Amino acid sequence: MPTTKKPKSPIVPALIEVADAHQAVTSWDDGVTFLRSLDPKWEAIIDQVGLCRLSVRPDRFGTLVRAIIGQQISSKAATSIDRRLRDLCGEPHEPGPLLAIGETGLRSVGLSGVKSRYVLNLSRAIQDGSIPLDELHTQDDEQVIAALTAVKGIGNWTAEMFLIFALGRSDVLSVGDLGIRVGLRSFYGLDGLPGPKECRELTEPWRPHRTVAMWYLWEQIDNPPAKSNIPNTQSLIDPGS
Repeated sequence: MPTTKKPKSPIVPALIEVADAHQAVTSWDDGVTFLRSLDPKWEAIIDQVGLCRLSVRPDRFGTLVRAIIGQQISSKAATSIDRRLRDLCGEPHEPGPLLAIGETGLRSVGLSGVKSRYVLNLSRAIQDGSIPLDELHTQDDEQVIAALTAVKGIGNWTAEMFLIFALGRSDVLSVGDLGIRVGLRSFYGLDGLPGPKECRELTEPWRPHRTVAMWYLWEQIDNPPAKSNIPNTQSLIDPGS
């Protein structure tokens, strides 16, 4: 009897060899449908924000550099610094050019001394093979976080952003992201910002689609509806340690 082949689904080019156990999400529709079915509040948020436009970036090293730049500053400021750095060193980000300009060059585009050293730490780790970026998609989320946070300057938040934007993982929750905490406070009508434990408890019903939930909370905060009590603030996060 002939074997029936499973139809191939489109895969992000950079992630074409992703292991089945850690498959990158190429469509967020299932997550959106799931959230809509959970709570009328999700229906309202999704209708307000629109289609999930979260996209996976093929530039893994650049995703980490951009995440370091974005630690504890607005996304607008981070984008500006990142653009100046690309103008200086070329597109995409590569360890060699960043190491060549050193801390002085990195500071010239607006990075602090601390963040400059973080970027250099990362560049060295990639260049010497301490972090095999091309193999991280074969590891589970906890393994990826452990590998990345071994580099000084990459904390849990930066590693979690890598899971989302470079590996397309579907169930990531960043309890250190201020924007997510603000979003949860608004969603549940809390008096104060939830701590890490409460964030995990509150989002447990959203498994296994917490990445989509995070994206919608970010979007709602950055683009609040008229006369909303949600503060229009960018997501500020804890720095790498």
